[in-house]
Amino acid sequence: MIPYTVNIKLAARTLTGTLSLQNKTAVDWGWQGLIAQGCHSSILIIDPKTAQTIQVLEKHKANVVKVKWSRENYYHNISSPYCLRLASGDASGKIIVWDVVSGTAHCEIQEHSKPIQDLEWLWNQDASRDLLLAVHPPNYIVLWNGDTGTKLWKKSYAENILSFSFDPFDPSNMALLTSEGIVFITDFTHSKPPGSAGKKVYIASPHASPAHTKPAPTAALAPTGAKKALNKVKVLITNEKPTAEAVTLNDCLQLSYLPSKRNHMLLLYPREILILDLELSQTVGVVAIERSGVPFTQVIPCAQRDALYCLHENGCITLRVCRSTAAPEEAADPEQAAQELVYDLRSQCDAIRVTKTVRPYRMVICPVNENNAALMVSDGRVMLWELKSHPIILSLSSLFSSGLSPLYSPVSFCGAPLGPNQKKIQDLSLNSMIGQTLTAGEAPPPNTSPQEVQLKFLLTGLLSGLPLPPFAIRMCPPLTTKNINHYQPLLASGIHIKSVCVCLSCRGIEWVSLTSFLSFATSSPNNMGLVRNELQYVDLPTGRCFAFRGERGNDEPPIEMIKVSHLKQYLVVVFRDKPLELWDIRTGTLLREMAKNFPTVTALEWSPSHNLKSLKKKQMAAREAMARQTVSDAEQSSVESSVISLLQDAESKSETSQAISAREHFVFTDTDGQVYHITVEGNTVKDGARIPPDGSMGSIACIAWKGDTLVLGDVDGNLNFWDLKARLSRGTPTHRGWVKKIRFAPGKGNQKLLVMYTDGAEVWDTKEVQMVSSIRFGRNVNYKILDIDWCTSDKVVLASDDGCIRVLEMAMKSASYRMDEQDLTDPVWCPYLLVPRAAFTLKAFLLMQPWSGTFTMDITQVDMKSVLQDPELSLLQRCLLVSRLFGDESDLHFWTIASHYLQSFAQARQLSLSTADGQTQSEGTHPPPQSPLDICHDTLCESSSFQKFQLDRVRLQEVKRSSYEHTKKCADQLLLLGQTDRAVQLLLETCADNPSYYCDSLKACLVTTITSSGPSQSTIKLVATNMIANGKLAEGVQLLCLIDKAADACRYLQTYGEWNRAAWLAKVLLSPAEGSDVLKRWAEHLCSPQVNQKSKAILVLLSLGCFYKVGEMLHSMRYFDRAALFIEACLKSGVMEANDSSNILSSFLEYARLLRSLGLREGAALWASRAGSAGEQLMEELFQGEGGAPEVILNEDDVKQGREDTE
Repeated sequence: MIPYTVNIKLAARTLTGTLSLQNKTAVDWGWQGLIAQGCHSSILIIDPKTAQTIQVLEKHKANVVKVKWSRENYYHNISSPYCLRLASGDASGKIIVWDVVSGTAHCEIQEHSKPIQDLEWLWNQDASRDLLLAVHPPNYIVLWNGDTGTKLWKKSYAENILSFSFDPFDPSNMALLTSEGIVFITDFTHSKPPGSAGKKVYIASPHASPAHTKPAPTAALAPTGAKKALNKVKVLITNEKPTAEAVTLNDCLQLSYLPSKRNHMLLLYPREILILDLELSQTVGVVAIERSGVPFTQVIPCAQRDALYCLHENGCITLRVCRSTAAPEEAADPEQAAQELVYDLRSQCDAIRVTKTVRPYRMVICPVNENNAALMVSDGRVMLWELKSHPIILSLSSLFSSGLSPLYSPVSFCGAPLGPNQKKIQDLSLNSMIGQTLTAGEAPPPNTSPQEVQLKFLLTGLLSGLPLPPFAIRMCPPLTTKNINHYQPLLASGIHIKSVCVCLSCRGIEWVSLTSFLSFATSSPNNMGLVRNELQYVDLPTGRCFAFRGERGNDEPPIEMIKVSHLKQYLVVVFRDKPLELWDIRTGTLLREMAKNFPTVTALEWSPSHNLKSLKKKQMAAREAMARQTVSDAEQSSVESSVISLLQDAESKSETSQAISAREHFVFTDTDGQVYHITVEGNTVKDGARIPPDGSMGSIACIAWKGDTLVLGDVDGNLNFWDLKARLSRGTPTHRGWVKKIRFAPGKGNQKLLVMYTDGAEVWDTKEVQMVSSIRFGRNVNYKILDIDWCTSDKVVLASDDGCIRVLEMAMKSASYRMDEQDLTDPVWCPYLLVPRAAFTLKAFLLMQPWSGTFTMDITQVDMKSVLQDPELSLLQRCLLVSRLFGDESDLHFWTIASHYLQSFAQARQLSLSTADGQTQSEGTHPPPQSPLDICHDTLCESSSFQKFQLDRVRLQEVKRSSYEHTKKCADQLLLLGQTDRAVQLLLETCADNPSYYCDSLKACLVTTITSSGPSQSTIKLVATNMIANGKLAEGVQLLCLIDKAADACRYLQTYGEWNRAAWLAKVLLSPAEGSDVLKRWAEHLCSPQVNQKSKAILVLLSLGCFYKVGEMLHSMRYFDRAALFIEACLKSGVMEANDSSNILSSFLEYARLLRSLGLREGAALWASRAGSAGEQLMEELFQGEGGAPEVILNEDDVKQGREDTE
């Protein structure tokens, strides 16, 4: 027999079903790797890798409308561990912050009683990560401390706020989407509410805005599709309030900043997506749907690549990737060069079948890797899609060419060039699937052979919910000592079925064995009140299902209930206006159809007493007598008694498999409350005693019988307890109205009773005749109970009208459960579920095992096992991979920048060393060229790629300008970028009737004659400084840039608090040395207590190559593991000298202490051995009592290997 693991103690849980319309926006995919989803008033926590629900949070009384995972953009250690923290807001205005692992609420927040419109955790400063910003209708934004629930500040606005979006590049900028337009806030800070009311702009609807187009040449073709849509939205954002018609057409669904490039915003309309450049307040790109296309409902912009995930009304998810805006070489006219931002459709998944009750609600994507999407459907389904890249064979690529530019996979892995034998994770993240060649618009670099790829969606998981209520539930027979080897806790749930020809509603279920059950359903009545009854027998192992009553069931009174006898021999079928039927379950035959004058049954129950044991004893005695007769005395002596007993045993088994018809009883009540007793044995049915009605009871609605206790419940809410042994009866009024159902708990001697009323349920103790616990709709729960049963001897199961089935403790408190108590189907990889010490031990274990020389992996559930075991995986790649694996946002940002610039500076150092030695490298020995840092890192990128991006952007702005203000802004940008000739052309375009005509003409003259030196320069500098002093900062900075005093311009910008603008200018105009000074001052400013963004300052210093300073800062901030690993990576790449500086030694020592506290002794010994004299003391403590023999653990070769420098 196959052994089964029997979980006798089933954990409390909630099985969820369909979603409410208010749950539509309540879904979020966190950096922790889990999805949170609102389902009525509950919150599901879903593991997308295994497609299973691992937690259900219940405390809200109203429908959940928003959920938001906290961000992981902070340094994690034992005091700030990895934790699962979630904020949720409901329709009554309550916000709850959860500790998801324990299922408890950190704090509860209530400001108003209207649905929460939007939620976001602040992630941008190092001081606190507990700050939660919420939109409370109609027009308030409130900043809360999510740990204590205290209000920090509150601000109201003139219009109703629908949602908001933070600028991912500058957290002081945010945009509010209001009922009339957009409000831009530029002074957001956590310390005080925004001072101004923000800059209000109105959205002219794409269909209402006038078409500002130049007259097309006669030869040109008429614009079609996206081009036509772009013409419609030439002027999109205005400062004037639009006309009433335009406002009625304002159907903007969503507003979001683009995380892939600065100062770009996305507006979503049902039939187009508009990309705005916020410096111009102008549309620079559009994704339009043709007339026959399916409208958009949601769009999510990616950070790793300029790409958009779009959800359509039919449930189809499409991925659109931005085409290059680079100008072709032969295009002399910039108008021809940069047309607009075009997002090409690169992949799409299958649509779902949309019906009245089934429609797509929301999509979320994985924020860590951006190559997984989850679709929430209104019927409770969660569809998990994964983006896969497939290499295209060059010979076939021409056949499948779609006219789009090719996508290439990057030649690096985890930020480093791929080694010849190195293992690679194919689809680790979006930026490891698509290289930058597409977005940079260049040919692939020489000496590389990039692989052209095609993207496809693959359905990797499907999570289904329960069907629509109402439904009936019934738990399978209880666990006993006899069935313990093959028991499985199964719950049958009957539903309402609608089809073209018939509408059936499942009314009840009764189990006839551990693996088979009977269920009955009735159709809606016809004119005569007759229905179609169906009684189905279902066998689970074989899947066989048949009509138990054969051809019977058409046009008869509806079945009221079915009751299976205690030994599962007989079945009673009770009808509304027709005498009951008695069936033999084993043979499927009708034993008796009662006479017409049989009393009407109101309640019925089988007795647990029977004569099976006495029958078996009689059979055994008769068999033994037969065995003695057949075996003679002579043979008796020769045949061993054990053989006879074996024969008898086998015979008894075969006999019991042939049914023994035991005698069983049932009782029922009629409309007058009289109790009848009927005995059934084989084919015979005998009428027994009749007990007159109890005067204190109304019409009996249900009966339950266990042992010597019989309980009756009536329509008035009275319970009558009969003690059959003592012949006593005791009535108790519950004052709860109609007693719908009563069920005894399983288990010998367990006399608990579950009672269901129209407004809730109660648990009673029949021994003491007192109530144990109660649950009531409207008082302590917000759902109505449809059906009840016992799950185990101490847990109840309730079906409710919100489409959920809840398994609760006997106290029936709706509490969330601890996740470590759950028995999950599949093991889950989530370090956040571990206790802090275990999580950091695992992280240290995955990061570095240099004490053994090889890498081993005993953790079975890591998808990346083979890659992590690969000895060719460098330390930097390993750090990046582990930060992805842990969903550690802070770690990922740090190691991405660190690995890029460590390799970049190491390459530059190698080149300078080789040229200093007079070596001339042959073509083949050049290091592989490194691709530039992704533009989503903005001012952290190299100056060359940053300048190129800004030039492409200003070309695009130039093409899109449609007013004098736009032209002026373009000219200003071109002057700052050093493109003086083009700027002069734009300045000379100013019309003569424009008030600025004279100014612009003079400016054009100034720009063209600026080359002369001497007194003119000093005059211009004097004018510029006077302008800046008198509040004209931008104009003064322009003049300084014209006379090559950009460094002074940056200093002025920084003095006046324009730090981001100064960094931008330094990147596009200054030499590396001058730019470095400007950025170092910015880093110092970021470290100041008022700003407190040291983590961002570290990234700035990394981009400048100040690696010693970064090591010092990490150590001073007590980021010991990051400091030690970073210094180690610097030593290995040769950008730092191995010396005995106190910073290096103390970082290694503190990391050794950290490893010792985690129990990794060999790791601690290695780092301590490299920490100088202080490390020796730690070594002694580590190996105390072992005769001071660290050499056994750590030999000299290992130490050398640890110290070895790649140089």
